[in-house]
Amino acid sequence: MLARLKDSVVIVVDMQPSFLDGCWRGKEVLERAKFLVECANLLGVPVLATEQYSERMGGTEGSLAKLIGEPALDKMSFSCCGTAPFNEAFAGLKRKQAVLVGIETHICVSQTAHHLVEQVQSEVIVCVDAVTARSEDRHKIGMERIRGIGVTPAHTESVAYEWLGSASHPQFRAALGIVKRYAG
Repeated sequence: MLARLKDSVVIVVDMQPSFLDGCWRGKEVLERAKFLVECANLLGVPVLATEQYSERMGGTEGSLAKLIGEPALDKMSFSCCGTAPFNEAFAGLKRKQAVLVGIETHICVSQTAHHLVEQVQSEVIVCVDAVTARSEDRHKIGMERIRGIGVTPAHTESVAYEWLGSASHPQFRAALGIVKRYAG
């Protein structure tokens, strides 16, 4: 499935330095998540963020939190869908396509994807370049499980271009600037 501008919501899962610093490709994943959030902001795609037990584990990485703008939703459950504030916020957006970025692929991202597909009947896209785990094997196993339930894997850049649809989109040049800034 393709990402659709009018149907998408970006869900940023637990991008907290206390977790991120110990993850495989953590810096790259952070940059790709920031890229997608910037594109979402440019194109009017809503962004929801969660934090796992923020009182103890700290908040969302600062530069990413600044881009998100809205406070993250705290959770104790591993799935974002295990908390009423997230479920209410997601339902209130009336969007049927969730685009996931964050950590960890095999735990919180996987459980969120499963619940969104099985309980909420959402279409789910997981940006493979913007999710990670403490090791490559955990990440790969998480992605295998997610694919097994019909979740669509995608690259963040693919999602951005799918939202744009064509080079004639009024925000294409601005989006291209974001693409070039994160190309390194």
